[in-house]
Amino acid sequence: MARFEATVDIDRPVAEVFAFLADGENDRKFSPRVQAISKQPAGPTAVGTVFRSTVKDAGMTTRREFRISDLVAPARIRWNEVSTNLVTAREGGYHLEPLANGRTRVRIFNDLEGHRLGKLLVGLAVAAARKDAPAFGQRIKAAVGAS
Repeated sequence: MARFEATVDIDRPVAEVFAFLADGENDRKFSPRVQAISKQPAGPTAVGTVFRSTVKDAGMTTRREFRISDLVAPARIRWNEVSTNLVTAREGGYHLEPLANGRTRVRIFNDLEGHRLGKLLVGLAVAAARKDAPAFGQRIKAAVGAS
């Protein structure tokens, strides 16, 4: 298992940032990998909500399924990937911290693990994710700001 993290400060109140990130369908607004995403069941995100997405990584299109495992407004969102792919996010999440002047610090992390041939690829996947982490944080900031 290998972890990547990104941290970004956003010029929006923590409750607003939490609401944006808890709606996983917003992922396509800041993650160019996400081609489509849907939520089950409909309604507000809660523990047990599943987000199903079609994602393109390294030229390969895969289907992903993430289940919300922990949701504590406005401070914490956790998920587990339940789909079976070569590289999966065993656990991921957001930590949100209110800052002065109505700003929010967001830390995102994903613990990646490889399965089958993915055991050989997970190092490359986490290296690419770590390299993109600062830009990923900035894409989240821009998407929240535009919402």
